[in-house]
Amino acid sequence: MHAYRTHTCGALRQSDAGTPVRLAGWLHRKRDLGGVLFIDLRDHYGITQLVILPDSPAFPVLERLRAESVVRVEGKAVEREASTVNPQLATGMVEVHVSGAEVLGEAQELPLPVFGEPDYPEDIRLRYRFLDLRRESLHRNIVLRSAVIRSLRERMMAQGFAEFQTPI
Repeated sequence: MHAYRTHTCGALRQSDAGTPVRLAGWLHRKRDLGGVLFIDLRDHYGITQLVILPDSPAFPVLERLRAESVVRVEGKAVEREASTVNPQLATGMVEVHVSGAEVLGEAQELPLPVFGEPDYPEDIRLRYRFLDLRRESLHRNIVLRSAVIRSLRERMMAQGFAEFQTPI
């Protein structure tokens, strides 16, 4: 079993309800609704909603963290009530009720937000490219580019071509 996760943040489905899970990723968005903490946890593969109750040992750990902090959480996948299902997420039928959390990397104040698609000056976006590439639209584009290049490479090699990288 992987030390950081049993599933990716885009893998959980309704059939996983009742399963103990371990996830790792970035705190994408955090909402505190009447003492219950809701966190959207993001990794390369998707987003999963976490629910942290005030009596959970994970509550004080996760409550103080900023967006883009990296955490590993343990809990149980639970089927969402019909009124709380999020059809815009692949994982929108389930949420994880968190029982434990470990901070792997705490984020400081960010120079530009990763959540949403705000318009920032190009010089700031280029200086903080590692943050800019975490935004949904740019991440989707870079993954598509990787898939296109991989497909081209595989088809060329299947036809007998060789790829060479020459040193400068």
